[in-house]
Amino acid sequence: MEVLKVSAKTGTKRLSKSVAVAVRKAAATGGGQVVLQAVGATAVHCAAKAIAAARGLLAPEGIDLKAVPAFCKVEGRDGGTITGLRFILSW
Repeated sequence: MEVLKVSAKTGTKRLSKSVAVAVRKAAATGGGQVVLQAVGATAVHCAAKAIAAARGLLAPEGIDLKAVPAFCKVEGRDGGTITGLRFILSW
């Protein structure tokens, strides 16, 4: 399972291409999942836009990308834990 971390400064276009590459690689090796992990509203927004764009990139190849959101705990800078959002991608 490949985990791509998304920040508020992540470029949507670049992330969508990275997602498409990771999905192609996982599909070629016989399955697996790709996960996007985001903390904060802007990062979640960026991840959602990138998933939509990656879906458009992969559709002509016959790959129907699906995303399931889930909460996750992430270690913060101060050593505490914060809640993030994971998008578990499958096809």
